[in-house]
Amino acid sequence: MPRIVFIRHGETDWNAEGRFQGQMDIPLNQRGRAQARRNGEALMAHMPEAVDFDFVSSPLARTRETMEIVRGAMGLDPAAYHLEPILKEITFGHWEGYTASELDALWPDRVAAREADKWGFTPPFGESYLDLSIRIGAWLDTLENDTVAVSHGGVCRVLQGLLVAVDPQDVTMLNIRQDRVMVWDGTEVIWI
Repeated sequence: MPRIVFIRHGETDWNAEGRFQGQMDIPLNQRGRAQARRNGEALMAHMPEAVDFDFVSSPLARTRETMEIVRGAMGLDPAAYHLEPILKEITFGHWEGYTASELDALWPDRVAAREADKWGFTPPFGESYLDLSIRIGAWLDTLENDTVAVSHGGVCRVLQGLLVAVDPQDVTMLNIRQDRVMVWDGTEVIWI
């Protein structure tokens, strides 16, 4: 399997507020732009050969901006990458835009159902982590070259679960930081 470098998009105001973001197209904030720069610089310092990898991004604005900042920090043409719709974040459907406490006040039974089975639960008009895992598994099956991907926290969770066989219920709890780069070397996941 090719090497995969995964970068979660930088912080948005909705991340800072704890809002379910999903596929809403929320822009980076200043901290998010600094995180993206840091990640590009760290990748260049630790894996300079990554300049020759394929570069692919989710089509959402926050991932595209992150990719362009990362590539710029690596001394590469910011615009020379591909978009991949499969890499969009898990969609939370009608829950997007709400905080956890707002959801709990509005739909306590559904929030309890989600807590009981985060892997299999599907929010109204959304998708489950299981659905997302199938989508990302299909993307993995298409990879032929070493790749730098910029995408989302939920995508990274299921990707890591697929690569290192994490129990599905544990996948949903993985902490995916916005100021670190995940590297799959074909055997293990490391963070830089």
